[in-house]
Amino acid sequence: MKIESQSRNNQPRGAIFTDGTAAYDDLAEVYIRHKTGRFILAPSGSGKTFYVTRQQQNHWIDGDVLWDVTGADYSDPTWGNDTDDVMEINARSDVITIQAKKQGFWVIGSSNLFLKPDAIVIPEWEKHQSYISSRENNNYDGGATSKNLEDLKLHIKWIHDTWAGKVSFFDTIEDAVTYIESKD
Repeated sequence: MKIESQSRNNQPRGAIFTDGTAAYDDLAEVYIRHKTGRFILAPSGSGKTFYVTRQQQNHWIDGDVLWDVTGADYSDPTWGNDTDDVMEINARSDVITIQAKKQGFWVIGSSNLFLKPDAIVIPEWEKHQSYISSRENNNYDGGATSKNLEDLKLHIKWIHDTWAGKVSFFDTIEDAVTYIESKD
């Protein structure tokens, strides 16, 4: 008998817990492994993908890539998921990020539930909105849009409420990266 689990949008959910050696070895062919793994938390639209795709050396993995290739994130990129789905995705993403950090990878992403980040990026609000607008009008690749800024504000509030006083906050990804690099 074959047993298959499907998500609400009929996509395979994946996520069988294994050591992930094959997936991490594949990532190591593209991304640099470091002595210590790191995680930068930054909300949607803060420039994560823009930064990662333009880095000179592949130090940072875009969390969306990591969580997709490992099956942690099965979501629809249009943000149509309900709260239970988002919480499950965030929990699964944290588990994957923990393992990636153990492998020495540096991850930057927006999914987070319980894993303490090494740094957090919250752009100044007007700049954040301009990033989102630019992405919408030029090369939309998923995530926050000008139509769901209230959801984004709730996520930013959750980040502040959860991590303020426990993690260093930065206005830009570059500043957070500099901080991380100074620790190694």
